[in-house]
Amino acid sequence: MPNFSLLQERLGTSFTNLDLLVEALTHRSYLNEHREYAGSHNERLEFLGDAVLELATTNFLFTKFPAKPEGELTSYRAALVNTVSLALTAQELGVGEFLLLSKGESRDTGRARDVILADALEALIGALYLDAGYAAAEAFVVKNLCHKIDEVIAKRSYQDAKSRFQEIAQEKRGITPNYETLSEVGPDHSKIFTVGVFLGAQEIARGEGQSKQEAEQRAALAGLSTLKWD
Repeated sequence: MPNFSLLQERLGTSFTNLDLLVEALTHRSYLNEHREYAGSHNERLEFLGDAVLELATTNFLFTKFPAKPEGELTSYRAALVNTVSLALTAQELGVGEFLLLSKGESRDTGRARDVILADALEALIGALYLDAGYAAAEAFVVKNLCHKIDEVIAKRSYQDAKSRFQEIAQEKRGITPNYETLSEVGPDHSKIFTVGVFLGAQEIARGEGQSKQEAEQRAALAGLSTLKWD
């Protein structure tokens, strides 16, 4: 079992009910592999944390940008709380080292790993809300996530990645990018698509997703990074 006291030091918080923290970091797969384990997986806490996260980020943005219209605030919030952003924040906090996962899930990389980390962060926020109240959970969100809004705006990462990639590609290269599905693997109910983004005949980057649209977005995001357009 991980040393959850060390994680609490990293998070800058102390749980009265440590079982809530442990539950927040327990993936369903761990229970399937450890039948003797008496705890619960984190999906209910994730559900709760998602709502707390949305309220906390909404309140932060509403207060910080009193003149911004609803549409822009919605885009800002989406950029802060999407899977990639939450997974990155979880990585920065070292949450991954403390996850209780099956052996198979612990080997996941890429999008699958991002989803696990993002879900765990939401569950952690839900656990903090139950343990210490909304104010503590909100302060955690503001400290660890909302401070990134200036970077989000500077990099225009609140804008749709495909739209940004196309806009810059046309400006810099005079070319409209095109997307090609390179592979589809897995059963129909759980396919993983790999899509490449091309400028002319040149493949710039690839992205994976559970839909072609998601894979295209991730390919565009990777393309922005590859060409240092981000």
